[in-house]
Amino acid sequence: MKKRGLLDFLLFMGIMGSAVLLSMLLSGINDDNNPFAMAVFILAVALVARFTSGYFWGILASLAGTLCVNYIFTYPFWAFDVTYPGYPLTMAVMLVVSVIISTLTTQIKKQEQLRFEVEREKMHANLLRAIAHDIRTPLASMLGASSALQEQKLSPEAQASLISGLHRDACWLVRVTENLLSVTRFSAGGVSLKKQEEVLEEIIGSAVAKYRRTANNPLPVTADTPSEILMVPMDGTLIEQVLINLFDNVSAHAQGATQIWLHIRPTPERVYLSVEDDGAGISPSQRSHLFDGSARPGGPRGDDRRSMGIGLSVCRSIIRAHGGELWAEDSPHGGAALRFDLPGGKQP
Repeated sequence: MKKRGLLDFLLFMGIMGSAVLLSMLLSGINDDNNPFAMAVFILAVALVARFTSGYFWGILASLAGTLCVNYIFTYPFWAFDVTYPGYPLTMAVMLVVSVIISTLTTQIKKQEQLRFEVEREKMHANLLRAIAHDIRTPLASMLGASSALQEQKLSPEAQASLISGLHRDACWLVRVTENLLSVTRFSAGGVSLKKQEEVLEEIIGSAVAKYRRTANNPLPVTADTPSEILMVPMDGTLIEQVLINLFDNVSAHAQGATQIWLHIRPTPERVYLSVEDDGAGISPSQRSHLFDGSARPGGPRGDDRRSMGIGLSVCRSIIRAHGGELWAEDSPHGGAALRFDLPGGKQP
């Protein structure tokens, strides 16, 4: 609360101070004849009411603006003259403007907060449904395999196959749990990332290696090699999780895909990454729900226990927390392209 009040105070001082300086500059240009001061301070009142919380700062701005116009920019200059024609009307207009804008702003902020709460609850409900779908099959498989190992005499080859399946299902459940924790963390708000300068190529290499080691049906991954070393501020563990989730998404759902490409395009301000495939792509109807946790696979490439929704909603939350965005497009390779950007990308 104190932090919000301090921010409102700084906004008030900055906007009103800028209005005074601009009006003084215009007075100097027009040899003390300043017909613009009134309009400048009405604009300042509107900005204060818009960007601060509640009504107090907007009303204070209207009072301060009226006094500044009267004292500094109305003849006799640098003196109060309440008998100046139109002074009461001026003060009333600025006060009404501040109250109206403060009221509209407060209502808009409440509506935005309500919409955010509704969307968050919707995401939580979709997440729970997706988790129930995701964990049911691997748990049943693990239960059956463990029962077989306990109750039946199996050949070494059969035992090895069951143990391998148990390990694969356990790895997938660990991934689902990590995604769930990430969604809970980012949807709660107030996330503080532990960002530090990371070598992008090392994060990519680690993600590709883990994907090849843990995926059920891994596809070959071809990653661009930047001509220069790129240092990007990030939480390396989370960005690595994003890449693994995107690779997993291709493996599980890209029908007909035979290859994954990871393209990197650095710019002076940001670095863009794109995970692409040569599969059937993503239909427009599915694309609109791709990142809200409600998307269901339209015909999985691999096993049917994997959900598209959890991983992609987690990925978007992580990328947005880093100051970037995640979106889907068509790939020049013929399939889908899941692209995201991150601030930074400087060369050491």
